[in-house]
Amino acid sequence: MSFLRFNLFLLFSSGVALVFFVHLVYYLVLSRRLLDRLPGPKAPSLLWGEEWKLYSSTPGQPYAHWHKRYGTIVKFRGAFGHQVVSITDHRAISFILTENAYLFPKARGVRAWFKATLGEGILWVEGRDAHERQRRLLAPALSPQAVRSLSPILFETSAKLVSQWMKILDRQHADTAEIEITSWAGRFALDTIGRAAFTYDFNFLSQEELRPNSLAEVLDGLTNNENNKSSFYMRALFWLFPPILNIGKKGEMIRRTKQELGSIGSRMWHDAKAVGDHEGRTMIAFMLKADAAAATPAGKGDVIAQMRTVISAGYETISAIVAWMLYELACHPQIQHDIREEVQQIQCHSIDVINDKCPLLESALKETLRLHPAIMENHHEASETVNIPLDEPIPGTEDTQIVIPKGTLLVIPLNIVHRDPEVWGSDADIFRPERWLERKKSQLRHKHELLTFSEGPRACIGKAFAMAEVKILMVTLLQHFSFTCEHEIEAFQSFVIRPRIKGQSTSSLPLVVHKL
Repeated sequence: MSFLRFNLFLLFSSGVALVFFVHLVYYLVLSRRLLDRLPGPKAPSLLWGEEWKLYSSTPGQPYAHWHKRYGTIVKFRGAFGHQVVSITDHRAISFILTENAYLFPKARGVRAWFKATLGEGILWVEGRDAHERQRRLLAPALSPQAVRSLSPILFETSAKLVSQWMKILDRQHADTAEIEITSWAGRFALDTIGRAAFTYDFNFLSQEELRPNSLAEVLDGLTNNENNKSSFYMRALFWLFPPILNIGKKGEMIRRTKQELGSIGSRMWHDAKAVGDHEGRTMIAFMLKADAAAATPAGKGDVIAQMRTVISAGYETISAIVAWMLYELACHPQIQHDIREEVQQIQCHSIDVINDKCPLLESALKETLRLHPAIMENHHEASETVNIPLDEPIPGTEDTQIVIPKGTLLVIPLNIVHRDPEVWGSDADIFRPERWLERKKSQLRHKHELLTFSEGPRACIGKAFAMAEVKILMVTLLQHFSFTCEHEIEAFQSFVIRPRIKGQSTSSLPLVVHKL
């Protein structure tokens, strides 16, 4: 009997492999025929295409080289010859992100990653109706009005971080100390999202030392150590074969992350239901209210998936943005000084006052997001064969549209869009916050100035919260400390783009912190 089962399993596995192979060959032939006229580099490897170059290079560097040489539309090959189209043409970007957002869902590999780590939440779901239903559950808690009411919590967690850094200085009996920023930024982000979204205190900022914690460990372990071959194989293959996310140590880490986030989310939801706070201003209060008013209450699994998503997104993106902004301020002392003069006048806990009184602070944050977007590559997939219009014809032709075959992977490299010298001038690669003030004064605006939070109906609904969180933290820190950097820092590709000391394998940003 066991022999028969083995044969049946072998037959089934062979059938699955054959179907996959036939589908891949058909897709490669079709896409090659339709995309043949697009310019792009010759793949250095028949097996891996350009994947190793994308993995091992400075984040975004291959795209910069390709688009400088080939123009706004570039075709290149990934693993097993599957074709990818990189797009920086502004007309095409509008068509993909805004006008026809639901025609271009997230790539299968990206969706598989979100499902494996977070569940079937708002980052995973596709289709207009399904996405809008999930968005209605979360959006009220992340509106500018809701964020305004959460400002006191953001000031409180920021003050806790200041208190811990003051204790570090006091223990050293000094006004100056080198502090590892990335770890504290991550814990600040977790405490803030826990308090503001779920009335839950992870209690990281009440600890004088960064002690081990299961949640922080799984989040760091999953996305903060990409310097190994297994991570390369997974990143190269999950576009074509998403089940690879379940394999090996990385697969175990993914399952552990989902389990840990789910356990915390379940505990939060149970406590919130028991208390029954429908009138609060936190995300969980809005979710309770929406759930009670819905004709069909959300299932526990759906709610937990959203909570996993909020915790993970609030941790990954915010910790990276905070680290990069403090790094840029540390490298530009005059800008740091000028912003400090702005924030010294903030005496009340109000995001409205910060928005009104600190234009240079906002400009510095936008400049950080421009040069250091947390997610550098915006990946989509054509759900059907479609014509995409272009601003400019393909080089060597008069065609102002391209035919994209169904299933083709599309990528929008934000580093190219955000550093376009035709938009930003010859100093596009330089951190210069004043450019935003100059553009506002002259009423100069281009398409897609800032795609860090994407745009259109699938834009990040947490933008207002994220901007307020970082602004309030910067106001609080700059009122108490100054920052300098004595190390050579480089960007590296993790789940998000993180800083690290050049040559190291994990995120690191030691800054010299001086008490004012």
